[in-house]
Amino acid sequence: MSFGPATWEVSPGFCSYDDAVARMQERAAAIHAGTAEELVWLVEHPPLYTAGTSAKLEDLQEPERFPTFKSSRGGQWTYHGPGQRIAYVMLDLTRKHGNFAARDVHCYVRALERWVIATLADFGVKGEIRQGRVGIWVVNGAEEQKIGAIGVRVTRWVTWHGLALNVDPDLSHFGGIVPCGIREHGVTSLRALGVEASMAEVDAALQRHWSGIFG
Repeated sequence: MSFGPATWEVSPGFCSYDDAVARMQERAAAIHAGTAEELVWLVEHPPLYTAGTSAKLEDLQEPERFPTFKSSRGGQWTYHGPGQRIAYVMLDLTRKHGNFAARDVHCYVRALERWVIATLADFGVKGEIRQGRVGIWVVNGAEEQKIGAIGVRVTRWVTWHGLALNVDPDLSHFGGIVPCGIREHGVTSLRALGVEASMAEVDAALQRHWSGIFG
């Protein structure tokens, strides 16, 4: 079965993490079977912490603060919560997307980074990548701060999980973990950088730049 461009979906309200994982697994299996289209699914979660496959227990500093979940995505501890746009991306990597080759997970992750950087530029924010650090960073004064996190899983060449972009979350909530295992740098958001952007405006920018990155 042949499908066109990825379907886009925005879920209103807050989506539970368990429900999100179950739906991603179901959709990824259907994409692999050729019975469903690729999907970009935009959600918000209630406050929670997730542990990626490389997470260290000592990096969970306040285990009673919010619910915690063991995640099958790559990476370490991260926070999800209101004001943070989560983009769960389910693509068939046996197909070519944009300018990166099929079956190239490294290039797929780089494409996710470029997607966020292009989106941030619409709001006058310069996003950057750093060698050895997955994710998107901004230079704020003398400090480097993370504004976007990436954690993916690929099952039978179908991607799931994705990225988290800080629009206007409560940044104090990150204090219960060592985000992504990085102690020497902080986190930021569009709001903390002085950008008054609505979630709908961020969603529109994400969709606007999708085809330029992923074709």
